[in-house]
Amino acid sequence: MEKNYYTEQQIPETLETNYMPYAMSVIVSRALPEIDGFKPSHRKLLYTMYKMGLLTGNRTKSANVVGQTMKLNPHGDAAIYDTMVRLSRGNGALLMPFVDSKGNFGKVYSRDMAYAAPRYTEVKLDKFCGEIFSDIDNDAVDFVDNYDNTMKEPTLLPTAFPNILVNPNLGIAVGMACSICGFDLNEVCRTAIERIKNPQHDLLSTLIAPDFPTGGELIYDRGVLEEIYRTGRGSFRVRAKWTYLKKENMIEITEIPYTTTAEAIIDKTAELIKSGKIREISDLRDETDKTGLKLTIDLKRGADPVKLMSKLLRLTPLCDSFSCNFNILIGGMPRVLGIGEILDEWTAWRTDCIRRRVYFDLQKKKAKLHLLRGLKKILLDIDKAIAIIRDTEEDAEVIPNLMIGFGIDEEQADFIAEIKLRNINKEHILKRLQEVDELEKEIERLEDLLSSKKKLEKVLIQELETIIKKYPTARHTSIVYEDEVEEFDETQNIEDYPVTVFLSKEGYFKKITPQSLRMSSEQKFKEGDALRTALETTNKAEAIFLTNRAQAYKVRLHEFDDTKASVLGDYLPQKLGMDEGEQPVFLMLPGDYKGNLICVFENGKIAKVELSSFETKSNRKKLTAAYSDKSPLVAAFHGRPDLEIALYTQSRILIVNTAQLQVKTTRNTQGVAVFSLKKNQQVLRALPLEEAGIENLSRYRTRTLPAAGALIKDEDALDKQLSML
Repeated sequence: MEKNYYTEQQIPETLETNYMPYAMSVIVSRALPEIDGFKPSHRKLLYTMYKMGLLTGNRTKSANVVGQTMKLNPHGDAAIYDTMVRLSRGNGALLMPFVDSKGNFGKVYSRDMAYAAPRYTEVKLDKFCGEIFSDIDNDAVDFVDNYDNTMKEPTLLPTAFPNILVNPNLGIAVGMACSICGFDLNEVCRTAIERIKNPQHDLLSTLIAPDFPTGGELIYDRGVLEEIYRTGRGSFRVRAKWTYLKKENMIEITEIPYTTTAEAIIDKTAELIKSGKIREISDLRDETDKTGLKLTIDLKRGADPVKLMSKLLRLTPLCDSFSCNFNILIGGMPRVLGIGEILDEWTAWRTDCIRRRVYFDLQKKKAKLHLLRGLKKILLDIDKAIAIIRDTEEDAEVIPNLMIGFGIDEEQADFIAEIKLRNINKEHILKRLQEVDELEKEIERLEDLLSSKKKLEKVLIQELETIIKKYPTARHTSIVYEDEVEEFDETQNIEDYPVTVFLSKEGYFKKITPQSLRMSSEQKFKEGDALRTALETTNKAEAIFLTNRAQAYKVRLHEFDDTKASVLGDYLPQKLGMDEGEQPVFLMLPGDYKGNLICVFENGKIAKVELSSFETKSNRKKLTAAYSDKSPLVAAFHGRPDLEIALYTQSRILIVNTAQLQVKTTRNTQGVAVFSLKKNQQVLRALPLEEAGIENLSRYRTRTLPAAGALIKDEDALDKQLSML
């Protein structure tokens, strides 16, 4: 009989016992930075390099550092080296690099430039790391055992500046992520100082805007930045920096957004050239060398460089967004904080580091003072001390005899017993005793410092001021104000002329010029298909297609080729990439997005929605939740505010004036009930009143809604109206 090695377990129990510990480990011990600005992998690597003496010594092979780091980080040499690469000066991913590197470490702005193997490259700690490790040996932070309990490692590094805001930091945990942009070191330190002095300080006055090592131009929108600074969430745009060389008729791009790569820009631009959307470029090449990034674009004769770059900034990653999510571990708990809250948390933590450092220093000075006071007692009779030591037969009795002879404790006696013979002259001892007064004054100062939070904060401010003077920095990313940015209008160079558009019931679409219609106006359809909508418009117009899946697809008509009445046209589900089984059911031309969209549903409800709810700032092609999916859509209308609609059920008609309906701003609103339906009844059809051909208009009108309508007279029957269409 086979043994059953499996046991049944409920899914919630499995998640709790297996998945949740993993998720918490990723969140707390891997992906999210703490208040010192480091993830565990960063901290373990830098501390290992510090213990190897690489803050002041010569460079060593990266492979050596990687091997030593595995004593703290057991995740493998490849992961450790990847971390080292990102922290290096050579890679250029950080505003203030921590690793002084020699060799090929790749480039943050290149997707394909591979870094050299660790056996070829060399590293040491950058001198800037002195501001990270200055207090590490003064009990400023806690230490814990490493993974195999063979050595100690710090839980945090006592950074003397708000590193959490200085360097960009990205991380993906389980169910959450962090995305922290970088800021200029001097701006961050100055802002921290002003925030300590005045909690109501205007952050934007000193922390001008985010900064990135790849440079570029940040499109400045004060409202957007204020929101990011306040909530820790939001996004802003950064665009490439370029120059036009008139003599060579070419454009050189030397700085790009931090979120993209040179290869991604080249690939997208080449795709646009191949599709014919960009015709002004004769050649595009990557001329990046040791001096830095350079993408060169050769222009065709007569091409306008400003218009071309405006187009490229709109259509390629040359202009990209950085999404902020300031998710940080505070006391082991992930929290999304604004800039002000981050600075407050860092100030409180750093003040505690200084307090611990001062207390550590105080205890050392008290211990030294205690020893010197014991030394002072033997000054009265050095010969007696020598006699006690000489007359003591056993070595173990020296300390007790000195304690009895001079009334000192064991620690003082041990210190005296260890004094070298050459140092028992009065001159040496008197010089040592001169330190007592200085120590007493220093101890008094340190005790006074520990008793005052304000004085500790003053020390913190002085340290930040020192860093500002010691490491002068300049912004890498320049600022361009939003009103100075010319947005590319993709319709600007498109020829505009009258067209008529046709949508069939099975989803075929045609765009035909008046000349073609005059030559042949008889439309061709597939067998069983028929015309659904025909509208006159222009080639530059925008069209919106509503589908049977309550989705909307926005397109520019110039994206469709002009065609003839004798062809079937474009099959929209394929052309627009609709989902399987999805079909267009309504075509509208939004124009300037004024007016309303009227949706009539099978359950007798009508939704009147502002057309502006379909307007988007970005160039989105697909909008979900375009209308309510709670009941099937019978008809949709885009027309005047007082449009009258005739609603048909199996046996009744109701005429509704849409002016009676309240306008909603939410696209997928269920609307209001207008037709009180009898059991097993539903709205079958809805027509504009002028197209309905109803003879007894007053019979079907009503002053109040909802209404039950009126029974259909023979002359107003639906089958009669359908036969007339």
